Amino acid sequence: MLKKGPQGDLSAAYVRKAIDERWTGDRKCACGEDRPKALIRKSDPAECHKCRRKRKGKTVFDNHHPAGDANNPTTTPIPVNDHRAVLNVAQYDWPQQTLENPDSSPLLARAACIRGYLDTNEYLMDKLLREDLEFLEKLNEFLNSKLGPKWWVGTPLERFAPKQQGQLPDNPNPTNNLPSEDAKSDNDVSVRNSDEKLAA
Repeated sequence: MLKKGPQGDLSAAYVRKAIDERWTGDRKCACGEDRPKALIRKSDPAECHKCRRKRKGKTVFDNHHPAGDANNPTTTPIPVNDHRAVLNVAQYDWPQQTLENPDSSPLLARAACIRGYLDTNEYLMDKLLREDLEFLEKLNEFLNSKLGPKWWVGTPLERFAPKQQGQLPDNPNPTNNLPSEDAKSDNDVSVRNSDEKLAA
């Protein structure tokens, strides 16, 4: 997440983390959730916000304000555990004046929109894309072992292969592009006929 606040924010973040860990310890929800901010304090046994809401028949999504509700009313639905343990925590690291914007400064509001967008975008990259990196690399390794290097050649995927710098397009029979001897002969005759007509 974007962390551009004053140096004091680092100390505040450390204090918050220490308090959370003191409250939750090494407890874990039955679903496996163990992030302190996602766990309900003093719940016994440990329970996360998502599980409690499901148990009570409530929605497991929160409406997150990417820029903070003091700066922009725009919201986006985020799973409650991630809202509390990821995106809210990211906003705690913003400069307090930017997050709270008590004087309704238009400049701080725009700064908050940018910070919120970057935080939310990074969250979505983690959820939607980051795991695919290892998946694609492992799949390529598997296909190499089963089909050999350059397994994509001759398949519909070949057109996505990057071209090496200075590499010419593949041409399995480059002589096909050269004129045949008969074509050369016909061309010579045509040129001579044209010259004779011009001379006449």
